[in-house]
Amino acid sequence: MAKIIRAIEEWGNFKISFIDSRDIVNTAQQIHHTSPVVTAALGRTLTVTALMGASLKSATDNMTVYIKGDGPLGGMVTAADGAGMVKGYAYEPLVDLPLKNGKLDVGGAIGRGSLAISKDLGLKEPYLGQVPLVTGEIGEDFTYYFAKSEQIPTAIGLGVLVDTDLSVRQAGGFMVQMLPGAEDEAISILEKNLQTLPPVTTMLEDGMTGEEIMEAVTKGLVLQYLDPAEYEYRCDCSEDKINRALISMGANELLDMIEKDGGAEITCQFCPKVYRLSADDLRALYESAKQ
Repeated sequence: MAKIIRAIEEWGNFKISFIDSRDIVNTAQQIHHTSPVVTAALGRTLTVTALMGASLKSATDNMTVYIKGDGPLGGMVTAADGAGMVKGYAYEPLVDLPLKNGKLDVGGAIGRGSLAISKDLGLKEPYLGQVPLVTGEIGEDFTYYFAKSEQIPTAIGLGVLVDTDLSVRQAGGFMVQMLPGAEDEAISILEKNLQTLPPVTTMLEDGMTGEEIMEAVTKGLVLQYLDPAEYEYRCDCSEDKINRALISMGANELLDMIEKDGGAEITCQFCPKVYRLSADDLRALYESAKQ
């Protein structure tokens, strides 16, 4: 379980949150057996997705992130709800690229493409925003998304440090979002702090706590801490969801599966769970799809 620390600046200029996401990213790595560069890419995306999930108003609200690129990784899907769940997967879990400036080349793995975010907030239609990828390094891409799609000035810092045994040594991230009417002085102080701030993984390696990292980001300003949120890598797949997905394929597709395969075996993309359906199971779904 990862704790998301949340605070607001004393005069209401901005809100800030931080998560040590090592357990979340480690779980994702163990489920999907990702290579180091994919662990870094998926880990950064899961980290910011959890931070965004913590800002959802209701436990039943949920959001999904879609990243598509022309690099060897192909793309990623991550999702979170307002009740502490985050999950995700990469299209290609095993990508190996040379280091770039001594670091994992996440941008090279993803390439050029798009970032889209869908939010289901209990309204008639989900909100959908989409922007082109700026660098493929994830943090800058989400910053651009918030500026262009939601018109919220945002600063994001993300980091994943992969150990020699492929496990996640450090992972975490922060997100600062300006609130309406933010004063220029507060913005200026934040910008100066961010220019000299060490990478997130460096601060975690140095033993800094989440609160200490948030204080470093906002040095010279005063924070008022709010109730924290807890997030974990958890999949909410179920037999009912699988059945509904199969019905949505249509009666003809289901009939084809019955006649050609005599059943179906479906593995969840977010977790290792396998759902096996017999021909009789599919026939029952076929009858539902015909209605």
